[in-house]
Amino acid sequence: MGGSRDRLRELLDAVLDEENRTLGDMADDAYASPFHFTRQLTRDAGEAPVAMRRRVMLERAAWQLHRGSTVTDAAWAAGYESVDGFSRAFARAFGHPPSNPAASHWLPAPNGIHFHPPMSLWVHAKETTMNPLTEHLVAHDLDETRELLDRAKQVPDEQYRRVVLTDHAVNDWEGPEGSLAQVLRGIVRAKEAWIAAIEGTEFPSNGDDDPVALIARHDEVAPRWLAMVRDVERRGAWNDRFIDALCEPPESFVLSGVIAHVITFDAARRHLARHLLRVAGVDPGDGDPINWARRVRGEEPGQ
Repeated sequence: MGGSRDRLRELLDAVLDEENRTLGDMADDAYASPFHFTRQLTRDAGEAPVAMRRRVMLERAAWQLHRGSTVTDAAWAAGYESVDGFSRAFARAFGHPPSNPAASHWLPAPNGIHFHPPMSLWVHAKETTMNPLTEHLVAHDLDETRELLDRAKQVPDEQYRRVVLTDHAVNDWEGPEGSLAQVLRGIVRAKEAWIAAIEGTEFPSNGDDDPVALIARHDEVAPRWLAMVRDVERRGAWNDRFIDALCEPPESFVLSGVIAHVITFDAARRHLARHLLRVAGVDPGDGDPINWARRVRGEEPGQ
């Protein structure tokens, strides 16, 4: 085995070591600075170390759950500080909650590297993953929506529902969206409606729209939405059509157009939500997908 392969194995070992919970721990174990450790592993394996560890730990958790582990035990073993945080991450990654584990514990990977029990790696030679741009756009939309909903809990209800943008609608057929409540509801509602149409299920009721209720609705629909987009990519079904019988009269839609529609109008709504949060005196965050990606990869600003 050549030196470069030995070095990659050392880097991977550092990522997976039970004691290495942070990027600094991994880098120290590999006798490298965090910057060079991240750069070399990303170059050689196509995935940043923090993202790889998080994915492989979730794969291990899925395997443990399938073998009868409790959600709490799997969460602690995966390094999560709360069961709620683990459950959200698991559902976002696998498309279903940890209470309903599937037989397969592999997640999409850019390098074919997966958890192999009891604590080693399997390298799958024919890995098929989602287009990185699609994954980036969809995952950023879901994560930023969750963050905006969480920040909206700081806004008093009267101000949360106050119409600031009069006679405003993001598009003609979804009604007015002039308040923070209406804008955030529109983001969640769009995915609920389109998932129902694609899955052929009953059109969802409006439901409560206070921030806590919208968080619960978002956490339920987000993994289903991500799983649907990944399935479209896996099957190469971007140009497939479906008939939405919920429309009057029924109308056909192309899957790629629907996904682009949601991403486009969600981006507009998120921008409005940040503006309305700022008006309410709440820091809305910058919403920048570059900074979001850096946080996901565990990078420091400027890397």
